[in-house]
Amino acid sequence: MPLHSLYIINKAGGLVYQKDYTDGIATLSSNENLVLAGTFHSIHVITSKLSPIPGSSGIEVLESDLFKMFCIQSPTGTKFLLVTDPLQANVDAIMRKIYEAYADYVMKNPFYTPEMPIRAELFDLNLAKIVRQINA
Repeated sequence: MPLHSLYIINKAGGLVYQKDYTDGIATLSSNENLVLAGTFHSIHVITSKLSPIPGSSGIEVLESDLFKMFCIQSPTGTKFLLVTDPLQANVDAIMRKIYEAYADYVMKNPFYTPEMPIRAELFDLNLAKIVRQINA
């Protein structure tokens, strides 16, 4: 059950990181990735406002026959959007590992400016390691 893509969206809805991990699937252009991130951010905000449960965090899972999109939001408002196979198990543990890599290799990087595109080689390497373990 492969992981297909990872999107990291800042609190303003801007795409700060995107990576595809599966060959053979249709890839989006840079502009389409930006539109997807902005649209998902908007839907996330709307669903958090429409929820009958006070303090709802918004949309967490979007399911289709061909894929699932999982979203977690950090305390700072950064959203992690993971596109997986519909049968992928243990997504919570995967998202936790991704968030830990983000905290360790992006947020602790003294050269990273928050809310800006992520360019951190150690983050890329550790994500690739996580994905290889899961997609193997």
